[in-house]
Amino acid sequence: MEDKVLRKLFLGFIQIHILHHAKEEPIFGLWMLEELKEHGYTISAGTLYPILHSMESDGLLFKEERNVEGKIRKYYRTTDKGNSVLKEAREKAYELFREIKD
Repeated sequence: MEDKVLRKLFLGFIQIHILHHAKEEPIFGLWMLEELKEHGYTISAGTLYPILHSMESDGLLFKEERNVEGKIRKYYRTTDKGNSVLKEAREKAYELFREIKD
């Protein structure tokens, strides 16, 4: 039960990570899985890809398909809306951190 609660809580953190990296440069799923793993988030591709698709549907990410070594790879970048949401999320995260850090 605790794992389920933590997964739900961490979903927001994961989305902020995605927005942060997609703003810096185009990202793709496998790279994002590895990046999240470095930060202690162990999620499967079956969890990540629906998150990316949902964020795209919500207008936070823009998808571009590129041919990489004969395979189509989907790259994601933030939209203006995604950048705006990221900015607000950062402000809220800083505020929360200041409040709970002690």
